[in-house]
Amino acid sequence: MNDSNPLTDIPRVDLATLPTPLMPAERLSETVGAEIWIKRDDLTGLAMGGNKVRKLEFLLGDAKSQGCDVVITFGALQSNHARQTAAACAALGLECHLILTRSVPRNDSLYTSNGNFLLDELFGAEIHVCGNDDAAIADAINTVERMVAGNGRSARWIPPGGSEPIGALGYVAAGLELAAQAAQLEINVSEVFHASATGGTQSGLVLGLHLAGSPASVRGVAVYQSASDTRSAVSLLMSECVDLLGVKSPPESTIDVIDGHMGEGYGIPTDAMRNALSVFATTEGIALDPVYSGKAAGALLAAAEAGELDESTPTVFLHTGGNPGLFAYGRDILI
Repeated sequence: MNDSNPLTDIPRVDLATLPTPLMPAERLSETVGAEIWIKRDDLTGLAMGGNKVRKLEFLLGDAKSQGCDVVITFGALQSNHARQTAAACAALGLECHLILTRSVPRNDSLYTSNGNFLLDELFGAEIHVCGNDDAAIADAINTVERMVAGNGRSARWIPPGGSEPIGALGYVAAGLELAAQAAQLEINVSEVFHASATGGTQSGLVLGLHLAGSPASVRGVAVYQSASDTRSAVSLLMSECVDLLGVKSPPESTIDVIDGHMGEGYGIPTDAMRNALSVFATTEGIALDPVYSGKAAGALLAAAEAGELDESTPTVFLHTGGNPGLFAYGRDILI
């Protein structure tokens, strides 16, 4: 293993356009009264970009190294992870199966046929839509297992969001990348805000910044489950990444998850999210998504309004992508 980069010997495929820009948001900063920079992981390139491409570089690198020719993963009907997995499999010549659940209470035609779902079809994935209960998911899994076994194929199963230790390595790499960019730009980042769901992004980012010797704290905004459950998921994944890489673990206290911004539930719009979409769009010309980055940006704006941001050092907002989801929600994203 290379001492300077613990990821050097891990199987990986090139899918993303890296490094993604770290850019000052001058008009947004003026609006909120604090120095904000944006890490543009919405610009990772593949399939309209997003954070999951970083994880898929390692997950599909692992699949290829094992000789797998089929990839199976899970997500909600408008899953960004599913869309990027479908595109990555198309680029690598792998068969892709998506098990998509009706986990968001929306049944309009925009939501059920547009946005990420439309792109899943475009990229040629085999789509299996099911209910959100355990029995329906189990039935879908059994169906896919029979299909794959009947064809004599070798499958790599990937959990929702790509949130397993190998997937989280994508954000270990991102943490190293962010620290290097900050050093090159000669800025001392105080903290990083981002949407936190199944834990892979936050666990990797915390570990990557720690390995880079960065003092920046990471504030994950719970958008999928409670803050306590999110924190547990992040803690477990980070521990498994540490074991996988054989490195020293950051203190448990570095796991910071913010509650109170999910609203009525996962994928359900909030007024704070709508306001954040408007603020980012009208100050920086940047579109956020309604499920993840929009709610995380709402938390960032609330922290700024409460005077909780360090005004003497930059705060980074990690834009995790998800913009195709805008077209599944239509005018419901507007104030």
